[in-house]
Amino acid sequence: MKRRSFAAVGLALAFSAISATAMTANATDSGSGARAPFTLAVYGDAPYGTSPTDTSEFDGTPAFIANVNADPDVSTVIHVGDIHSGKQYCTAAYDQSIAALWKTFADPMVYTPGDNEWADCHKAKEGGGTYNPLTGQIDYVLDPATGQSVDYASGNPAANLDLVRKTFFHEPGHTLGSGTLRVLSQAQLPNWAHPEDAKYVENVLWVKNGTLFVTVNVPGGSNNDADPWYGAPTASQEQLDEAGQRTAADLRWLDTAFALAKADGMSNVVVTTQADMWDLDGKTADHVANYEPVVSSLARHTAAFGKPVLLLVGDSHVYRSDNPLTQGAPCTGDEDVCAYDAWNSHPGYAVRNFHRIVVHGSTTPLEWLKLTVTPGAHNPTTSTSFGPFTWTRITES
Repeated sequence: MKRRSFAAVGLALAFSAISATAMTANATDSGSGARAPFTLAVYGDAPYGTSPTDTSEFDGTPAFIANVNADPDVSTVIHVGDIHSGKQYCTAAYDQSIAALWKTFADPMVYTPGDNEWADCHKAKEGGGTYNPLTGQIDYVLDPATGQSVDYASGNPAANLDLVRKTFFHEPGHTLGSGTLRVLSQAQLPNWAHPEDAKYVENVLWVKNGTLFVTVNVPGGSNNDADPWYGAPTASQEQLDEAGQRTAADLRWLDTAFALAKADGMSNVVVTTQADMWDLDGKTADHVANYEPVVSSLARHTAAFGKPVLLLVGDSHVYRSDNPLTQGAPCTGDEDVCAYDAWNSHPGYAVRNFHRIVVHGSTTPLEWLKLTVTPGAHNPTTSTSFGPFTWTRITES
């Protein structure tokens, strides 16, 4: 009974905070206020490099940001994770250089971490190391000039996630870029039953004109951080704790987001994760098995919500637009990408008020998705629309 009371108090606090956020956002709208259309720029898996020394995409990012800034329709920017490729090192200096670039966005920016900047930092090609079966130790990638590990904390994923938090989320409830966007961080919402949730500062939600946005830290590429760190025979207890605790916090965050959406009469929900939770990447279904709790939660909440839910992801790099929760739903995107049936990756669901967009990334010219939300619209599901959502792929000219 006491636990339920704590949950009710936490939800009431969240409802109060997000309602204030909604009122602030709606008060700044012009024209029809809460019914006014608005536009976001969404991108991810960028800037990428083909090696630790390849800075071509990084060097092209200022022009890319200028391209986004030049569009007067854009009011918010979302990055769906992966700030460098899986062939580049994980360093504090690099993270700080990305943070400096993002300060030049003319609008508020929301970011959810990707696997390459933390969960996969243990891999040798990212500057981590390799488990040595003869010694039972890790052979770390060392800088020949200094003899020191090239990665922050020798590539330890948990430490690199903490670095990401310190670099990009040092002020809970504050966004990156410029301007003001009020967001509610999971770190700001008291949870007496699960005080450990306070460290997930990267999970945020906000409201704009009847649409609730929620970001959830689900890294792609490694089955929700299941690849044993450094290629060891089995996952360490530190790794098991990381994946288990974060996934549990993510599920509670989704519970909170959809409870708020329902309680406050939201028209739509947009969920952002880095992981493409249906991408087999040429492997068997085991490769995405650890995403099933999140997929199941999305299916259950979306069906109960009964209104449009849009999922934005990165991770698999190639643009795709479909509904992986419904068998046989049409797919738009690269022919090879659409050749596999995404819904086969998880147990079957039949949730028709759901849509997923894989944001294209990792290649040049850098690309962003111009996503417009028109409150009250009921567009058919096509290659460029779903309910209140319409979108266009934009590349720097």
